[in-house]
Amino acid sequence: MTGELVERLARLEDLAEIQQLYIDYGRHLDAGDPVAYAELFARDAKLRLGPVMRADGRAAIEAVATEVLRAGDERTVHVLASPRITLDGDRATGECVWVAITQPDSGSPPVRVGRHLDKLVREDGRWRFAERKGLIDVGTVSAPG
Repeated sequence: MTGELVERLARLEDLAEIQQLYIDYGRHLDAGDPVAYAELFARDAKLRLGPVMRADGRAAIEAVATEVLRAGDERTVHVLASPRITLDGDRATGECVWVAITQPDSGSPPVRVGRHLDKLVREDGRWRFAERKGLIDVGTVSAPG
């Protein structure tokens, strides 16, 4: 294989792994698995999801995810779509659209729509979130408690 072909293949593999990271993010969050969720983040990652989840470092991300997931009585489904990923060696940036639909005990399910702005890093041979910021474009969310 030529060097150019090897580079193109590596780029496609990186993009596929990062897209899987986005899929796993929603899957672990909706499954209520804070340990698997936190593993998606780099050791010194920063998480800034409005008033709901704010933490620095994988251990703190796991702790806040545990707290938020326990506090939620309703079932929520997250849909992450349209990822835009820009690779730069062992770092990348990304943005995706998210939709969160919650099934309350009664009434219509609230729908929230927003975007995640991401910085990603390859750590220990795996792509992980180094920084994730969540923006809400439609709907509202309040801090747990």
